Amino acid sequence: MNRLLIILTVIIIYFSNISAKDFKLKNVQTYTNKNESSLPVLIPNLYRSQRLTIEFDIDASHTPDLIILFRFSNKNWQPYHNIFLTNQGRNIAYNLKYSVLPNTVIEARYHYKGEFPDKKGYVTFPFSGKWKYYITDSQDTSKIYYTGKFIVVYDSVVLNVSLKKEQLENKVYFPFDLAKIFNITTEFNLPDNMYPGYVDEVQIIENHKLNYPVTVERGTNTNTRQYYWNGDRKFTFIARDIRPGNEYREVNLMNVNKFNSRNVNAQFNGIEYSHFYKSLPPDLNGGSILMNYNNPFATYMNVRFSIRPPQEFFGDIFLVGAFNNWKLSPDYMLRNSMDIYSITLNLKRGIYDYQYVTGNLINGKIVDPNWFYLEGNNWNTV
Repeated sequence: MNRLLIILTVIIIYFSNISAKDFKLKNVQTYTNKNESSLPVLIPNLYRSQRLTIEFDIDASHTPDLIILFRFSNKNWQPYHNIFLTNQGRNIAYNLKYSVLPNTVIEARYHYKGEFPDKKGYVTFPFSGKWKYYITDSQDTSKIYYTGKFIVVYDSVVLNVSLKKEQLENKVYFPFDLAKIFNITTEFNLPDNMYPGYVDEVQIIENHKLNYPVTVERGTNTNTRQYYWNGDRKFTFIARDIRPGNEYREVNLMNVNKFNSRNVNAQFNGIEYSHFYKSLPPDLNGGSILMNYNNPFATYMNVRFSIRPPQEFFGDIFLVGAFNNWKLSPDYMLRNSMDIYSITLNLKRGIYDYQYVTGNLINGKIVDPNWFYLEGNNWNTV
């Protein structure tokens, strides 16, 4: 998988309802280039026809009256209130058009799909940086049913990025594969119209793990993070402790003959095991591909994920993947029954990348999460 990107994008989901009982948004997707598995990153200078796609299903007896509000935000994802940065008049998508799903689809009735900037020019993204969008009630924008995030990049600075394979030497690692890391060096020269004092940090994202960036801050100088500035316009940021991991696990529910009931196992054979020493086929780089919403088989299923960890395991196991935006959460903790850990999710028919993360749930917080114990760490990922 193409593991690393020098860019930050985060998608955060939280749901509400117009009247909390009337409808539910399901399977919200945000992507670009008509590629469902892509990151929501727009680069207008390179791809003038590029669009941001937002689509979702609605479980309701009637179509809700919704709008999508777009807000330009600062580096901490806080929307600007400066009138010159709110893009008023071109920041709201009205009159959302819905499609009716086939009668065979269970637990959803309507579908929305929109592309932005739209062809009529009602929505534009004139500023480079972080953006948020809100799906809200059309009459009361304080009723927010979903919040999403994306990046607009006008490609003002050319980044020169190099990646080298190295090994950590600060202690003895067991298994030895845990010492394998990538050294990622990012160099760039600021153009004359940019002020060097505004350069704060570089953030590195592994695929869709958008909530967990590796940050190299200005002024950092440790064994694993370095920063250099020539006093003029040349900057260098180095991170040398990024583990490559392994190819992701994949649940593929596309085969309607193989997965033909409402309750299914994520893997046809049932129970999964550790992948620490196992090489896997190429994945979707952390993304997902759903069956077309017009397909009569594009319904929802209760999918059971089950894993038996090594015998010496003590702790908790959590599920992360494209279905929850790779967000590590107590809500996705597996339940232990006779050393088999399981959880059931309601998923739309499609293909999803995922993995298991170990840790300990203490007072509602996940302590010491380990993304590699059950998945492995090697340089063979592509």
